[in-house]
Amino acid sequence: MPKIKKILIANRGEIALRIMRTAKEMGISTVAVFSEADRDALHVRYADEAVCIGPPASSSSYLDQDKIIKVCKDLNVDAIHPGYGFLSENAGFANKVAENGLIFIGPSASAIETMGDKLAAKAAVAKYDVPLVPGTEKAIDDIPEAKAIAKEIGYPILIKASAGGGGKGMRIVEKEAAFEEQMNRAISEAKSAFGDGSVFIEKFVTSPKHIEFQILGDQHGNIVHLFERECSIQRRHQKVIEEAPSSCLTPEVRDAMGKAAVGVAKACNYYGAGTVEFIVDNELNFYFLEMNTRLQVEHPVTEEITGIDLVKEQIKIAEGEKLPFKQEELSFTGHAIELRVYAEDPANNFLPDIGNLTVYRRPEGPGVRIDDGFEEGMDIPIYYDPMIAKMTVYADTREKAIDRIIRAIDEYEIVGIETTLAFGRYVFNHEAFRSGKFDTKFVDQYYSPEDLKIALTKDEEQVASLLAAHILDSKKSKTKSINATVKAESKWKKRAWR
Repeated sequence: MPKIKKILIANRGEIALRIMRTAKEMGISTVAVFSEADRDALHVRYADEAVCIGPPASSSSYLDQDKIIKVCKDLNVDAIHPGYGFLSENAGFANKVAENGLIFIGPSASAIETMGDKLAAKAAVAKYDVPLVPGTEKAIDDIPEAKAIAKEIGYPILIKASAGGGGKGMRIVEKEAAFEEQMNRAISEAKSAFGDGSVFIEKFVTSPKHIEFQILGDQHGNIVHLFERECSIQRRHQKVIEEAPSSCLTPEVRDAMGKAAVGVAKACNYYGAGTVEFIVDNELNFYFLEMNTRLQVEHPVTEEITGIDLVKEQIKIAEGEKLPFKQEELSFTGHAIELRVYAEDPANNFLPDIGNLTVYRRPEGPGVRIDDGFEEGMDIPIYYDPMIAKMTVYADTREKAIDRIIRAIDEYEIVGIETTLAFGRYVFNHEAFRSGKFDTKFVDQYYSPEDLKIALTKDEEQVASLLAAHILDSKKSKTKSINATVKAESKWKKRAWR
């Protein structure tokens, strides 16, 4: 297979920039596509070439397969990298790319199709002795039959959309009396979100951890895992904070989960970068959840602890190269934590926010990595995902990484919109997170907007008390200097938390 000389990135924002940077290091030219809303975006300016492909709505721009293919032909592009979201897990698009003589930097269309259907995925991995949550083996829409199955499995149960993701088409049912209503809602939501109302039933594992394994496979049958990521801090079934490695896994459980993850990849002849997701109970029993057949948002934490550039490996695999390492040669060091900085108001049920970044200054210093696609003065558009940036820190130990990300949060200055920075600081200071004794119910159990407001008020009061003490104990001239210092700290924190 020939070397790739030019890549079109069928995406936007921070992931488009992330891919372009690796491509540039590899001597590969890049092409950006953009909507009218992203005309001044950073990924557009960074690319070697850029083409506007439509109006702001993603259905008329970033999801328009024919326009993207046409740009490739017009500019003699060799390969397409889909990033994540948009067309990254669209088997039809992967097929179309291949049919037009282009390289799709991702897995085969058949692998995407198999793992995109949760029931098909469960059937495929069962042959490899991968632990599965008890539940139905096929889609079901007959409510009396479904109710009988739920009773046999035992409540609480989980109704899930077969073609679902991101928490859509998912309903937790605690009691039989609520089953019929919740199943109808799940079917309706699945039809609306995915055009497919198929649902299935699983036993709901109470208080689970959400742990995933990074996979790399080449086109010669070699598959390895790059260890795990802990992704249990979530809101609305979507991740906000990730870390690697997990603080709860023993070496034995890590090894068993890694082998299971490789088995999942083998079940669909997987190549490229992918992620196998598991739920883990409080006794460290683990069960296969799903496979994401693309690069994950949280891939930086894996890169930090392994030193492996996942995008570079994706490109090399797409070129037909063999993996340069075997499983026994892989290891990790230190600890990495990522906070997704969303344009959301954590004091108002994480309601998305839009507006202008009147102040936008990134944190710096040792071990801090910012993946973003914005700069000061830019607007946060209403048309796309509200994520502004991913802030990742690395340190020798988990404790040092927690302290480092709190420092970075305090340095991050964002004015003009509400963000999840304050929520991140709240989590990282919480005893449940520091001890590692938390699960996907963290927000339900420990967080409320009132808690966040109290935490912010205490910080403001602490600054005020410090100022008063200095005024009482210092001379007038010295007080003036200290007064300026303390006020500056207060202003900094106020700006960083907005």
